[in-house]
Amino acid sequence: MAMNLRLRDDQSDALKIRAEQEGMSVHALVLQAVDDYLARTAQQAIVRKTAMEQAAKWHELMERLK
Repeated sequence: MAMNLRLRDDQSDALKIRAEQEGMSVHALVLQAVDDYLARTAQQAIVRKTAMEQAAKWHELMERLK
């Protein structure tokens, strides 16, 4: 999928500097950032889902212990 991404000048400048420091293109850096974000939020979603399931499972017991 092709897309246009509009960045503020400061974001664009920071990406160019970071890409140079990392020895990669801005394109590769942005792709890596997207992959990192997707992996991090997927893990957070799993943790949230598990917490909700456990809270529901133990709700009755927790209410009795109050």
